[in-house]
Amino acid sequence: MGNSVAVIGGGASGLTAAIFAAQSGADVTVYESGERVGRKILATGNGRCNMTNINADIKNYHGKNPKFILGAKNKFWTDKTIEFFSDLGILAKIEEDGKVYPYSDRASDVLDVLRFKLDGLGVRVVSSFEAARVTKNNGKFDIVSYDGRREGADRVIIATGGKAAPNLGSKGAGYDILKSFGHTVTRLSPSLVQIKTETDVVKKLKGIKLNADVTLGKYSEYGEVLFTEYGLSGPAVFSLSSRLDGQRTISLDIMREYSKERLFEMLTSRIYRNPKTALENFFVGMLNKRVGQALLKFAGTEPLSRYAVTLSEKEITRICGIIKKWDFNITGTMSWNNAQVTKGGVSTDEFNPSTMESRLV
Repeated sequence: MGNSVAVIGGGASGLTAAIFAAQSGADVTVYESGERVGRKILATGNGRCNMTNINADIKNYHGKNPKFILGAKNKFWTDKTIEFFSDLGILAKIEEDGKVYPYSDRASDVLDVLRFKLDGLGVRVVSSFEAARVTKNNGKFDIVSYDGRREGADRVIIATGGKAAPNLGSKGAGYDILKSFGHTVTRLSPSLVQIKTETDVVKKLKGIKLNADVTLGKYSEYGEVLFTEYGLSGPAVFSLSSRLDGQRTISLDIMREYSKERLFEMLTSRIYRNPKTALENFFVGMLNKRVGQALLKFAGTEPLSRYAVTLSEKEITRICGIIKKWDFNITGTMSWNNAQVTKGGVSTDEFNPSTMESRLV
């Protein structure tokens, strides 16, 4: 059996796979569509490179068969990842929520040590080689680029990534290659991405951040929400974007610590203490002023030049209801350019979880 391995894709997975293949004695070539390898590594962790998370567990994995990850968990998990990078020269540090970064806080250092190791192992790197198709003939693989170059290998590792952040090289080329060999690809959509909503309210609140319980259908997340000119962003929204599947509204509870009843008492007391406060200033000291004004407009209490004392019991009840459940009509998500990951992909049933090898090829 031959000993040449082609790795299609020069990102974190491809470079790591190339290192292990070369250490096993293979003659390895990495084919990268961009001008240089590891561009997405440089972008991850806001340029710091979040290498792994010591709290990673099967519960953090999703899909039709989350147990597929157990094959990797049993062979090369977070401790082995930290050890791997340590052997390459990276001193790691563990931060909040178990995130692991290089002590230097430089993603470029992570890419550099991977490249140094590849060079030391004699791995060939071919940049600006965008694989158009892969075929298998007489036990050998032929790899053809879009510009007509042709290469061969005994084994092929597909490490092209998903479709998220195509500006960093992930265009989803691997899906078509795998489909050409009979693999099943599920529906693909942008995930960990901003959710677009009707803009009447959010546009006026652009740039404001607040903490809220965010609800999408039967799913909820608590965290920071950022209002944008096109909709909602922030960690809680990003997380819920993976659950987006036809829901029409996304809701915010912007004062999760208080019940509707308690809020009614608080607002009534606020009115009693300062009856001649104009509604435009009613929430100052309680909520962001612009958020308070937008909320009151949403509740239909205009004009905001009214005194607080003019609010009826019905209006106060409506305001309390909106604080606890502020609905925004969903119009979609931002594009692949904004997404951090791809929802969907190749069916894991068609791969051996212990080796990641195709069951079909």
